[in-house]
Amino acid sequence: MQQREAFVDIHCHLIPGIDDGAKSWQESLAMARMAVADGFETIVVTPHQLGGYAHNSGDMIRHRTDELQQELDAHDIALRVLPGADVRIDNGMIEGLKCGSVLTLGDHGRHVLLELPHEMYFPLEPVLDDLGRAGMVGILSHPERNQGLLKQPSIVETLVDYGCLMQVTAGSLTGTFGPNSLDMAEWMLNEGLVHFLATDAHGPRARRPLLGRAFQHAAEIVGEETAFDLCCHNPAAIAAGEDVEAIRRKPRRGVLASWFGWRKAG
Repeated sequence: MQQREAFVDIHCHLIPGIDDGAKSWQESLAMARMAVADGFETIVVTPHQLGGYAHNSGDMIRHRTDELQQELDAHDIALRVLPGADVRIDNGMIEGLKCGSVLTLGDHGRHVLLELPHEMYFPLEPVLDDLGRAGMVGILSHPERNQGLLKQPSIVETLVDYGCLMQVTAGSLTGTFGPNSLDMAEWMLNEGLVHFLATDAHGPRARRPLLGRAFQHAAEIVGEETAFDLCCHNPAAIAAGEDVEAIRRKPRRGVLASWFGWRKAG
């Protein structure tokens, strides 16, 4: 399968020394080279904000993103980076988003990458309502890795119907996060509940900024057209501050009957 369009990543911990992602400029540059070789042209950098990373201010992330772009340019790495954040749902989040101290993806004031605690789910409808009143849209990061949603996957359907966008991690589709996350990621694809694939990359050795294998697997399940939407078109729209509809888009082919029983069991 030959890639014809550039990948865009909306979830990547590429800024060095700011969270649990890249530890140094050397690691950031190694990750960037790896991403370019895999087909990326644009990455929205998303260091953690709020929760245990309340010290990561919006202005600091903007400044460090500019520094990263300068380093990439100086090393002739053909990658564009934009500021963003992986935002833990926490007290003061809405106020921070409104004033710009908490970052939206691409810093456009439109889309918020929302992170739940990994071990639990709590109702997101009130958060989505607050975001909507502020003119913003929530994108839930890696729902297929959340322990609460793994136990009740049908909640994902309810959230998408409510207007929440879904970002699945590339590594979940390649088995990096275990069979349960793989099963749920494949089920979400088959049910048309995925809007973006992203790397959620943290380093050059483990959790790397690679999307090619996940793109191929997604194409086998839902077809190339949808795979390009998830890896290229939809994330490019987010990077540009444009809308992506929170709709279900059932695949035209490749539905795996073996997952039907798993879905019902949820």
